[in-house]
Amino acid sequence: MTTDQLPPVSLTPEQIAKDQRRWTPARIAIWVTIALLGGTAWLMIALARGETINAIWFVFAAVCTYFIGYRFYATYIERNITKPDDTRATPAEYLENGQDYMPTDRRVLYGHHFAAIAGAGPLVGPVLAAQMGYLPGTIWIIVGVVLAGAVQDYLVLFFSMRRGGRSLGQMARDELGVIGGTAALLATLTIMIIIVAILALVVVNALGESVWGVFSVGMTIPIALFMGVYLRYLRPGKVTEVSIIGFVLLIAVIVAGGWVAKTDWGQHYLHLDRPMLAWFVIIYGFIAAVLPVWLLLAPRDYLSTFMKVGTIVMLAAAIIIVRPEITVPAISEFAGRTDSPVVPGALFPFLFVTIACGALSGFHALISSGTTPKLIEKERQTKLIGYGGMLMESFVAIMALVAAISIDRGIYFAMNASAAVTQGTVEGAVQFVNSLGLAGVHVTPDVLESTAQAVGEHSIVSRTGGAPTLAVGLATIMHHLIPGEGMMSFWYHFAIMFEALFILTAVDAGTRVARFMLQDSLGNFLPRFKDTSWRLGAWLATAIMVGGWGAILIMGVTDPLGGINTLFPLFGIANQLLAAIALAVCLAIAARSGRKALWVIVLPLAFTSVITIYASIEKIFSSVPAIGYWAQHQAYADALAAGKTSLGSAKTVAAMEAVVRNTFIQGTLSIIFVSLAIIVIVTALIATARTLRHGGGESTEDPAVPSTIYAPAGMLTSQDEKALEAEWAAYHAEHPPLVRRGHH
Repeated sequence: MTTDQLPPVSLTPEQIAKDQRRWTPARIAIWVTIALLGGTAWLMIALARGETINAIWFVFAAVCTYFIGYRFYATYIERNITKPDDTRATPAEYLENGQDYMPTDRRVLYGHHFAAIAGAGPLVGPVLAAQMGYLPGTIWIIVGVVLAGAVQDYLVLFFSMRRGGRSLGQMARDELGVIGGTAALLATLTIMIIIVAILALVVVNALGESVWGVFSVGMTIPIALFMGVYLRYLRPGKVTEVSIIGFVLLIAVIVAGGWVAKTDWGQHYLHLDRPMLAWFVIIYGFIAAVLPVWLLLAPRDYLSTFMKVGTIVMLAAAIIIVRPEITVPAISEFAGRTDSPVVPGALFPFLFVTIACGALSGFHALISSGTTPKLIEKERQTKLIGYGGMLMESFVAIMALVAAISIDRGIYFAMNASAAVTQGTVEGAVQFVNSLGLAGVHVTPDVLESTAQAVGEHSIVSRTGGAPTLAVGLATIMHHLIPGEGMMSFWYHFAIMFEALFILTAVDAGTRVARFMLQDSLGNFLPRFKDTSWRLGAWLATAIMVGGWGAILIMGVTDPLGGINTLFPLFGIANQLLAAIALAVCLAIAARSGRKALWVIVLPLAFTSVITIYASIEKIFSSVPAIGYWAQHQAYADALAAGKTSLGSAKTVAAMEAVVRNTFIQGTLSIIFVSLAIIVIVTALIATARTLRHGGGESTEDPAVPSTIYAPAGMLTSQDEKALEAEWAAYHAEHPPLVRRGHH
């Protein structure tokens, strides 16, 4: 069948332009209302200074800014930089193999992509950064995503799609040559190991000794396998049908988790400590990365999206109805101090690396050049998936921030200070929090014990990692909306399950992407590895990457200083350095392709480069042990040499030796990461300058292949798209396909 005999595979340029420029009175009124509401919300957040501020303004400021950013800024990027062409086939179409490349319904893919990028960062970072006050984090999350995070995700996704779904490291090698490309490959591989390890660590911390959470999250795996088989073989194309089934099963296992937690067998078999959970997560990561994408990864991520988006929208609605009052200061006492009790370091630069995902995240660039470009049906869908997916993650981050600042500040610090300073006891937490000398903050044992009892936990002291704090905040807000005996406990465990499910999807997708990256890298020397369908190569690459992040995970689980407290700054810095690398590669590609409006890339590249390089210098050279890895390393090494058996938070010789070992690893990795990032950024700037001087360069895109399929561009379909869908439905009725492809 030739393409001439098919219905049109794309709207005409005139139809697309007409829809974008159609300004009716109703449309104008809607956008004026959005702008006024958003402007009012920003004025209240930024300028209002009273004892409290209402949380609804955070919701309105975020949503209105996202709408404006997507409609106008993303469309500007689409017109001037990406310039999608739906008459071209995507890699999912021309490389389809039923394993890693497969055209996937945009709604399913949006869910998969959002689930894959939305890991620990948007939940943990805002919670930890809440110690600095609400204003800096709010500005960075909302403004940062529009101008930086969503721009990076969109551009990397589009450029990777045009290059057969190549990984970020491989694109860097193609664009920047041997030196810059090799540095980028090494940086992306090593940083990916750290990122996935921290994601897994947050899962382990959230599920540790939680029977309810372990059962509920564990059951999502067989549910996802069923959904994959259902869509692939039992009822192909019935996305809505399988969505309803998956949602019902998901709610069922959440409710059943509460029952299982009360049984003797549940306590016996599912009450797992953190080291045991870590090994289960490692095994799961390997299996998920080698199974076909349609069987577990895509349906599981789509399933978890119901939970993720549904919970966040529910929380936003509850905030609007309950209207909780925020008593946290706009800029707190810790904004300019280096001895902050949760994450050490001053607001500049550490706020911008603590809140990574949600505003800007290099990890997203790996997903956008990993699984997603191999699944996308049509080029115009990249704006929805890339830019739109990141906006949703930013909304998650804002909701996490609001939940964290809505609880009592004394409870917040008792939960997020490491066990090393609270001794893990109520009495120790009370003494520590009250010693901070914060105005209006005085916590008592009764408050901590009653809160723990209300949420159905033995203790809430030193439940670090951000997830438990967010769970308490969500439970508190939802309990005001839906009160009742036992409801606080239900909402807390519901939130814990939600967060673990949230993050675990990023672990499995991240592991799969890490496998692609290593195969791409090894393929430069052993070409057979570039064939992602080669099972032995896929298994070997997966085992290597899982072994890498698994070792870091075990180190974090057994860290005497609290793994998340010491490793999260390294995660944040590595993540943002990777974002700088991704933006630098995008700049080189855009310049080579003769694209205009390069300032769209230069702006976030310049900001994140300065921030993260400065933060890296602080972590390497600071003489304050709480901030500098090497200062902390030397302090504990000297204490051991002097014969001391305890120092600060480490109460035993073994704990002191672990600190020395861990800080050496973290300090070394900091040096490696920043050195590689600087090499890539400088190389990319040189390549860009050379390209501009010569008026462009040879394209590194795959040759264009005519498309033979059609799909709408956005989540909702326009009138012209509905008409074209009707043409294709009629065509398929007359010419039924021999084999159904993908999740259609």
